Amino acid sequence: MAHHRHKYIISGGGTGGHIFPAIAIADALKDREPDADILFVGARGRMEMEKVPAAGYSIKGLWISGLQRKLSLKNLLFPCKVISSLFKAWRILRSFRPDVVIGTGGYASGPTLRVAAMLGIPTLIQEQNSCPGITNKVLAKRADRICVAFEGMEKFFPSAKIVVTGNPVRKDILRLNGKKKPAVEFFQLNPELPVLLVLGGSLGARTINESILQGLSNLKDQPLQLLWQTGRSFLPVATRHIRQHQISGVKVLDFISRMDLAYALADLIVSRAGAISISELCVVGKPVILVPSPNVTADHQTKNAAVLAGMGAAIMIPDKLAKEQLWNQCMAIMNNPAISTKLASGIASLGRPDATGQIVNQVLSLIKPKTQ
Repeated sequence: MAHHRHKYIISGGGTGGHIFPAIAIADALKDREPDADILFVGARGRMEMEKVPAAGYSIKGLWISGLQRKLSLKNLLFPCKVISSLFKAWRILRSFRPDVVIGTGGYASGPTLRVAAMLGIPTLIQEQNSCPGITNKVLAKRADRICVAFEGMEKFFPSAKIVVTGNPVRKDILRLNGKKKPAVEFFQLNPELPVLLVLGGSLGARTINESILQGLSNLKDQPLQLLWQTGRSFLPVATRHIRQHQISGVKVLDFISRMDLAYALADLIVSRAGAISISELCVVGKPVILVPSPNVTADHQTKNAAVLAGMGAAIMIPDKLAKEQLWNQCMAIMNNPAISTKLASGIASLGRPDATGQIVNQVLSLIKPKTQ
């Protein structure tokens, strides 16, 4: 019997948090089925329209956006956009004829998965957060399978459809063993001294950056080094301060291209609490202080961080308290091996290095046998 070449549509985007898992799932499907045919569906004008082709996949864009909270002209266009998107999604699905449609959240996945369900095509949604977005809550009623990253999602989704798989994690982060030496060379740091890794986010997390800046002068009395990703806008401020106060043992970068090496070096990590970051940190298994960003929809980050803090797997500091607490908290953990070890083993126990593989297993299990 001839092998039937499987086809998949993956829809998700708007933010890196939805696009990254979508691409990771596509890559894992390709690993498993090299001849699989994969098409992405995104929202026109959003970042997936650049990121997906850069990752080597083709993408079609729908004319869709979210409802604005306040009354505006954009809201009057919203019904037209929904109808246009449903119609275009229907045309894409009818011509491409996928075996399974996968949604990772974001505007475009709404119409795409809704039409797929109407056409009787199996659908799977992957929810990254501990508290789902509106799109996935609506789609859950009709989806065949829901892959989640956190336990206890029955309060949002039908429990019979839920599979706890974890979130996809970049391949290079799964293999940190033996990377300490190349990491020391890459960042030109001292192999003898412990490293505090501060992730001000690729866009720069201002509160984290300002809190670290305040405590910098204390570095002189501490036998430790700071590896600090500031984001582009804060880099000149940080560099100037370090030069003025002649502080040594600090490596400041606007963006860290080799996160695997940064993680390999770190003895303590300070980070925002986006779902994908948290999933990576669990796999990395180092002590973490989370400072959730207050400016994200539905305060997802605080909810994500609270789940970990409640399990003793991370320390959470609210954004508004970071300036007074963050630096002291960093020093307290770095000077206390017992707390460090406890936090590290707590977060490592939540790591799901095989998440992407598990999601692919679920996708493949939904394929209907072709009738001849």
